[in-house]
Amino acid sequence: MSKLPSATRDWLAGPGLVRLWEAARKRLEGNGVQATGSLRLTSVDSEERRDLSLVLGRLLTGATVTVHLDVLDERLRASAAGLGLREVLEELGQPITDRRAVRAGIAAQRERVWSSLASALASSPHAGQEWADRWYDQLRRHGVPRGVAPDTAIRTLQQAVHVLTVLLGPEGGGTRGRGELAATATGSAHGLDDGTWLARLVQRGIALAHRTEFPDNAAGRRALWRLVSVTPDEVSSTVLTYGLRPVGGGWREQALRQRADHHAEAHLTSRDLHDLALRLPAETVIHICENPRVVEAAADAACVRALVCTSGSAATVVLTLLDALAAAGCRFAYHGDFDWPGIALANRIIHRYGARPWRMGAEDYEHLAASTQAAGTPQLPLDGQPIDATWDPGLAPAMAALGVALHEELTLDLLVAELSGRT
Repeated sequence: MSKLPSATRDWLAGPGLVRLWEAARKRLEGNGVQATGSLRLTSVDSEERRDLSLVLGRLLTGATVTVHLDVLDERLRASAAGLGLREVLEELGQPITDRRAVRAGIAAQRERVWSSLASALASSPHAGQEWADRWYDQLRRHGVPRGVAPDTAIRTLQQAVHVLTVLLGPEGGGTRGRGELAATATGSAHGLDDGTWLARLVQRGIALAHRTEFPDNAAGRRALWRLVSVTPDEVSSTVLTYGLRPVGGGWREQALRQRADHHAEAHLTSRDLHDLALRLPAETVIHICENPRVVEAAADAACVRALVCTSGSAATVVLTLLDALAAAGCRFAYHGDFDWPGIALANRIIHRYGARPWRMGAEDYEHLAASTQAAGTPQLPLDGQPIDATWDPGLAPAMAALGVALHEELTLDLLVAELSGRT
């Protein structure tokens, strides 16, 4: 309930005093909520001059007015309302925020976070080690991620010290799963999942302790975990393949050849790829597609040529397989969707592996657009920002001109014919 009479409040809230209260509020919030110092109002109009004269108790005649806040505070307290400047401002608007105190509080909380980390390190086996000092300095420099509360930050940093003590301390050693390690440290098997702040903290410590660079990709981060005998989840993500016939007597190589003999697709995990010897005949051509339906169609048609599917944007396990095939001397041919994300993916794959475009030119697109239209196939609009195809400067203009998105499934007959060795 307002402490000001309604008539007084209405007058104080009038347009003639709006700039005064705005400037006074800004000054109080910045100087510790003290009615000290002065403020200057310029280009004062007649209405403002009249109301300011009444509030300040002196006749104002110019277009510039200097207001001493201590005098204004005394005038307000001596008035019928009996309220000081701060109380009047809060009657007319929101409570005053002491921004100086807020900043001091934030600084104190920040210092509490880093003092807690320093204390945790000092009582750990890593105390005084060069990498631990550098780790602490790096973390202070990077700061706490936006939105992480101080108590949460303290808990997470202490968990990081605990995990690093387990992995790098004198009792370390022995292979353990990342989920098991996370559950022990945080109570959740997902506490060290890739992308979490805790995982990044621990990985930075591992990198510094092993004098290696902090990786900027998923494959590098997996390798970092393996440096300390932590096995990430290497079974949930797979790469879809067909017709791979690696040379070798291991059971994995034999299993792939048997699946190829039976025209069956194969899903390979990261764990498979670690133990698989991918030796193939020199210059073997591996066809790469974007959509699993192509693999399905190739298997149904008993195709004879090898095929790897990115299943959309290529995940780490896909790139790991393609990297291994490239290292084995294989060559590649790539086909994907005729839409802008498909062109972006094709650019990456073709550039990374020197792949030849596989029915991915402007003529292929125009022919497919015409044939699907003649067949009465519904035409999907081509949305998004155009992307130039590095292998064919005419493709993006042709796609932009026709404005039709054509997915890989629409050209299955042609792709299967090539994979069957008929063309």
